[in-house]
Amino acid sequence: MDAATASADAAGPEVVDLPAPRPVLSTGLVHEGRVFDLRADDVDLGEGGRVTREYLDHPGAVAVVALDDDDRVLLLRQYRHPVRRELWEPPAGLLDVEGEDARDAAARELAEEADLRAGRWDVLVDYYTSPGGSNEALRVFLARDLSPVPEYERHEREAEERDMEARWVPLDDVVAAVLAGQVHNPSAVVGILAAATSRAGGWASLRPADAPWPERRGV
Repeated sequence: MDAATASADAAGPEVVDLPAPRPVLSTGLVHEGRVFDLRADDVDLGEGGRVTREYLDHPGAVAVVALDDDDRVLLLRQYRHPVRRELWEPPAGLLDVEGEDARDAAARELAEEADLRAGRWDVLVDYYTSPGGSNEALRVFLARDLSPVPEYERHEREAEERDMEARWVPLDDVVAAVLAGQVHNPSAVVGILAAATSRAGGWASLRPADAPWPERRGV
């Protein structure tokens, strides 16, 4: 075997997640929630037998890595009751408006949570938040060319968002905080590491703001 063949074998096939649904024999609503539902599906796994799997049926979400001209990222500290912690997070929100464009949803969240607008939008990374127990798909946008929302147009925040602290942190410092185990929000972890990696490659990995997103529920 020559060196070129050995190298190709070592690389293996292209790594791409592919749709591969198994037959659903029956499905039922276990609990109807305010934001997402709990469902139970009886699934035919072929030789693996028939199994019942419960999962959260989630509308999906978007998050925004807002980067200023000094390579600083905007983080918001917000209380998250399930984990009983205040977490540092990027602006984010649910895709709970039927038919709303994902970029428009991200722009709405950036304005409502951070009082900011962006002149440039790109897709940074897509992921499933917890595919073993939820179908939530999340898209992280990179927002640049930032400007403030006029005072008279600003959203009045409430509940957990009312007392959020905003902080601008150098991207390299946030990367260090993620790797040190100090930042745990998944959109922050995924988005920050993706932003640092893309920046190192001259932002060549960025996709258009309207890039296809077949993983989004209902698309």
